[in-house]
Amino acid sequence: MTTSRHRAGLLAALTAAAALLLVVPLPAGALAVPEPTTPVTGNATHFDALGAPYGGCGLPQAELDAPDFVALNAYDLPGDYSSYPMRPIPASQAAKIGLWNNGLNCGRFVRVTVGDYCTGVNDGAPGQPFCRNGSWTADAYSGATLTMVVADSCGDGNAWCRDDPYHLDLSTASLNRFVRDGTPVGDMNPAHWNNRHVSWSFVPAPNYSGDIRIGFMKGAQRYWPAIAVSHLANGIHGVEYLAGGVWTAATMNSDMGQSYVIGATAAGGTDFQIRVRDAAGALVNNGRVYRFALPASCGGTCSAAYTRVDYTTSDGPTPTPTGTPTATPTGTPPVTPTATPTGTPAPVTGCSAAYRVTGSWSGGFQAEVTVRNLGVGAITGWATALTFAGTQQVASSWSATVSQSGRQVTATNAAYNGSLIPGATTSWGMVVTGDNQPPTVVTCAVR
Repeated sequence: MTTSRHRAGLLAALTAAAALLLVVPLPAGALAVPEPTTPVTGNATHFDALGAPYGGCGLPQAELDAPDFVALNAYDLPGDYSSYPMRPIPASQAAKIGLWNNGLNCGRFVRVTVGDYCTGVNDGAPGQPFCRNGSWTADAYSGATLTMVVADSCGDGNAWCRDDPYHLDLSTASLNRFVRDGTPVGDMNPAHWNNRHVSWSFVPAPNYSGDIRIGFMKGAQRYWPAIAVSHLANGIHGVEYLAGGVWTAATMNSDMGQSYVIGATAAGGTDFQIRVRDAAGALVNNGRVYRFALPASCGGTCSAAYTRVDYTTSDGPTPTPTGTPTATPTGTPPVTPTATPTGTPAPVTGCSAAYRVTGSWSGGFQAEVTVRNLGVGAITGWATALTFAGTQQVASSWSATVSQSGRQVTATNAAYNGSLIPGATTSWGMVVTGDNQPPTVVTCAVR
């Protein structure tokens, strides 16, 4: 299966039906399929992209925590290929909730291991066995692994999404980045794929550092402040906002599990304070409070799909600004908060590049560079440069035009991610052979 996910009627839901989203009750979280605590095996398919503007978790693809992403089944409806229950699935129909769990597994990571290959037909036909007229056979790709983020749901009317509770829909671009014996497999897709078995389990975010990211969604404004929360160590099961001195549970934005509709500290205001609960129900960073404002770049209403905001933090119940998020990726200067200190003018133009490793293995690693517009006006193009510390070589890349000369790697924006409004971010990634060492220099320039 190769498809592009989309959210039907999403823009209308974000604007005209905003008030309705505020009153839709969330289900109790009961699951017809128990959440796996050890690796489980299911059929795997693949899809091309999240679609626009958002994937099922409420994030644009460029804002995901990793370039490798998966969809979990929205429903548990064995034998039913034609009905599409309302979403979020209400608690009264909890038996129909799949491992997507009405978005509550958004932002979590799964460790996926490639299994055996179907020598017959594995087409997900309704009411038909998986791998008909053939058998499951191990081959040279079996055992390859990759850690991926949950970013979407599979609600299609086929046997994979309805009959197989542990089915995974993998991003197509990720298939050849699975690693075996320290090396990406490179050519598993398309000739050696045929909708394999995989085994998988939930894992903490790999090589996690820094702190959460917060952005306002399209249509957000003071009376409908919808945000998306990302860069999570262990998923997200709730957001609480401070209003009138009282912490209040925010309502999930439909079943987009990383998006919540919050409230301001004062009625009708544009200043916000939130805290976040992870997949275990624990407050993130021991109850850290994140304080931010509706960005000036939004005017009355945010027009971009995602407008990232800076925030200040406090680790106690009384919000006290303490500076920028807790950690800055290796090789990147700290980013100046939106509110520029007195006497220091905000940059007119400029961008920053933040480097981080998203996965590693013997003899190689995968890295991501996040580009951010630091200026007060929009930019239409950017270029980043980094200098490796050793003999590392870029083996593959995505979301940028990348070249390497000796130790220096340069990357310029792709056609679809060069334009950034003030404060907005995008990212590009690469698979690198060689030792996992931080680069000595990471820079960004506006083109």
